[in-house]
Amino acid sequence: MNQPSGKVFLVGSGLGDSRFLTVQAQQLLTEAEVVIYDALVEKDLVQWVPETCLKLDVGKRGGQPSTPQAKINQLLVQHCREGKRVVRLKSGDPFIFGRVQAEIQALTEANCAFEVVPGLSSALTAPLLAGIPLTDAVLSRGFAVVTGHDPEALDWEPLTQIDTLVILMGGKTLPEIIQKFRQHRKPPQTPIAVIRWAGRPEQQVWEGTLKSIVRDTAGETLSPCVIVVGEVVRLRFYMQQPSQPEPEPVPNPSLSSSETPISQVPAPRAESPTTGSLTGKTVLVTRAATQSSQFVNRLKYLGARVVDMPALEIAPPSSWREIDRAISQLAEFDWLILTSANSVEYFFDRLASQIRDLRALSGIKIAAVGEKTAQSLKQRGMKPDFVPPEYIADSLAVHFPDPLPGLRMLFPRVESGGRDVLVKDFTSRGAEIVEVAAYQSRCPDTIDPVALAALQQRQVDIITFASSKTVKHFCQLLERSQPDSSWQSWLTGVCIASIGPQTTRSCQDLLGRVDAEAKEFTMEGLIAAIAEWVKQAGSLEAAAPTLVEAPEPLSENPDLPTWHPPEEGSTEAPNSFQEASSTVLANATEAAPVVDQDSSESP
Repeated sequence: MNQPSGKVFLVGSGLGDSRFLTVQAQQLLTEAEVVIYDALVEKDLVQWVPETCLKLDVGKRGGQPSTPQAKINQLLVQHCREGKRVVRLKSGDPFIFGRVQAEIQALTEANCAFEVVPGLSSALTAPLLAGIPLTDAVLSRGFAVVTGHDPEALDWEPLTQIDTLVILMGGKTLPEIIQKFRQHRKPPQTPIAVIRWAGRPEQQVWEGTLKSIVRDTAGETLSPCVIVVGEVVRLRFYMQQPSQPEPEPVPNPSLSSSETPISQVPAPRAESPTTGSLTGKTVLVTRAATQSSQFVNRLKYLGARVVDMPALEIAPPSSWREIDRAISQLAEFDWLILTSANSVEYFFDRLASQIRDLRALSGIKIAAVGEKTAQSLKQRGMKPDFVPPEYIADSLAVHFPDPLPGLRMLFPRVESGGRDVLVKDFTSRGAEIVEVAAYQSRCPDTIDPVALAALQQRQVDIITFASSKTVKHFCQLLERSQPDSSWQSWLTGVCIASIGPQTTRSCQDLLGRVDAEAKEFTMEGLIAAIAEWVKQAGSLEAAAPTLVEAPEPLSENPDLPTWHPPEEGSTEAPNSFQEASSTVLANATEAAPVVDQDSSESP
């Protein structure tokens, strides 16, 4: 009697989790006699197979020891010839970078029957689960999917012209990928998102720009990940369900540091808020556009709904003459004083452009104000010689480790609008301090319409300020939109949250109050202060009688988009979503270049 012929099913398992398994794939698993599966396939998928099923983990995973492809081909042919019903379970879709061609060739040559069963590719599902649409009527008429395994093998000239690019297997080659974009003149402010372990509890999403993403992900293990490049990344806010915050990100060096720089006396650490501590609260974030992503992700993890209202634009100085002269005379300085991540970025970028390397600083000590400033130096391979115990410039001279009389100091700083206390303090103590404009921070021309609508409709519970300038510019933007100062009534009952004492003074001067101030002058400290305010406010509400108030009108200005968080369980986007694409496109083409703002208080 002839033995029944076997058959091999090349099955896509989607993201490797049973939630993303097709009905057909699940049925095939329940009938399988042999299952051969990859490393990215979750072990719980084998729960569908019979107890007698042979399960073989071939563990194919880039960069790690794995079963050779020839051996996998041999196993498929062997078990098929034995008359077995074989399921070759592959992550994603078998025909999208699934190495399935070699297996089909081996089966064909051995006259083995096979069938290919499609699966959900991570190229499609990861952006969706991160809230990023790959197509949009305005921002993206199409997208392309490529592998980032070998950036040199790709033709980058046409790829940079595509509205949206999805890159698989690019976690380990991200710096090379960014370099290719730069070489082919892709705008540095182009949005990018890196999505790791999509669809799993440990999912993480990093948002940034081509200019910032390598720095934002420094020290992180990104694989396995899906990378999305294009303006559609900015639409992520509108696609989020506020009631379902993202998984907690691994602590980021921009929020906290586990290392203590030389001469630093650690400040008390802020108590970390717990998951869900900001649930139901809408937070308006006023930081510079490219600086807010990690802060926003942290707020969302804690349950907050977040509205972005950038109140700062960071740009190069009006002239490079002063800083170029200082760079040419570096040997004449004893100390380099850096008070923000912006000063680090602009000074060292300019140093590199003048064909000078880090050895030019060999005889100069470096002082850094704030954790973020110190971390920015660390990312450039340097460690500051001194960090003051408090994250504000006022404490720098008081705690300075060297006698000040006779010292000559270089101080790259914001071009205008900064505080002069540091310069006056050092000068009064006998030091000579040379100020040079390294960058400028200015007020945006217009207020984000979604943020304006959220404020006008009284949807905002908390407003965060990370510097005095953000307070000033926040007020300027609202004055432009409402010259009669009626905007001040929109802040009734809203928590005004400040990162530290200097910002608090600006809030008191311009807004008349501050409701929460960070004990530790960092973004993590600001988040802790917000969470504590929410906790205390909740206690007061619980003790007070319940009051029923009439609902506010949806909009006081018919020209403004109506903003509201989606109802729980609703599939509809915010009413402003239709305007979002045009707003993002306008911002992308008209906004001045921006870079990261320091998280600490800077002059």
